[in-house]
Parts: sequence; C-alpha cells; structure tokens
Amino acid sequence: MNPTQSRAPVVGQPAPDFELSNQFGESISLASLRGGNVVVVFYPFAFSGICTGEMCELRDNPADFATARARVLAVSVDSKYVLRAYAEAEGLEFDLLADFWPHGETARRYGVFDADRGMAGRGTFVIDANGILRDTFSTAAGQARSLDRYRKALAEL
Repeated sequence: MNPTQSRAPVVGQPAPDFELSNQFGESISLASLRGGNVVVVFYPFAFSGICTGEMCELRDNPADFATARARVLAVSVDSKYVLRAYAEAEGLEFDLLADFWPHGETARRYGVFDADRGMAGRGTFVIDANGILRDTFSTAAGQARSLDRYRKALAEL
C-alpha cells in the first residue's frame, strides 16, 4: 500500500464522511444525505474514454438507482469547472464531485487514490440510509465497471 493512501473502509462499518463541491459549486456532504442510499463512484478523470463510457452508462440507467432510492455521487480529482463542462457535454444530471484540493483527499480516505498517477482509481462504495457501507467493488486500471455489478449491489440494499 502506498504510504499516502489510507485503508479502504470496511463493509458493515460507517462510511467516511466527506464534503466536496459539485459541478455547480454546491457543497455536498455524505452526512447530509442520511436517510437515503448513496452510491459513491470514484473515477480517474472527466473526458477520458473509459470514464465517459461508465458515466454515460450510469446516466442512461437512472431507474436502477431510483428503484433503490440511491443517489449517485461521482468523484474525481478534476476541478468543479472541468466537471461542469463534462456534465454539460455528456448530459450528466447526477452530482459530479471535485476531490481537487487537497488533491485526492477523499479518494485517499476511501483507499482508492493512486499517488503515483495523481488520480482516483475505479472504486465504488454503496452506502445505506444509515451511512453504513454495504458493498464495495472496483476494477483495475483500464477496465470499466459492469452495470450488472451495480445492479447486484443495489438489489441488496
């Protein structure tokens, strides 16, 4: 493990709280979303090929998340300005959160920050209405996450 990276949170334990700005500069904290399920989706960079494919797949399947009463929070190390342009370009209506400064701090707290490359890895954290981490999954660099894996996690909420 990289010394600047924290351990990933443990399923069954409270998810680490965070507060980040979305693409509109609005502050979003995990604690403020208690009472509803949350899916935190870390991804490397806006406008990159695999990331865009993943974000568009989430965009195109909102019913999967609505049925589970789950809000999607997509987190990258990009600035809120880049994220706003990205959301507009791709028609993304869920929150894109900027883990820009301190650079990658939230990704570090979730154990998915790649300090050598300065980016978040592809890690997904499914959190229930009480703030408890219920599932987590990830893929290696260069591999997209499967929508079926999201569906499996959402079905268990």
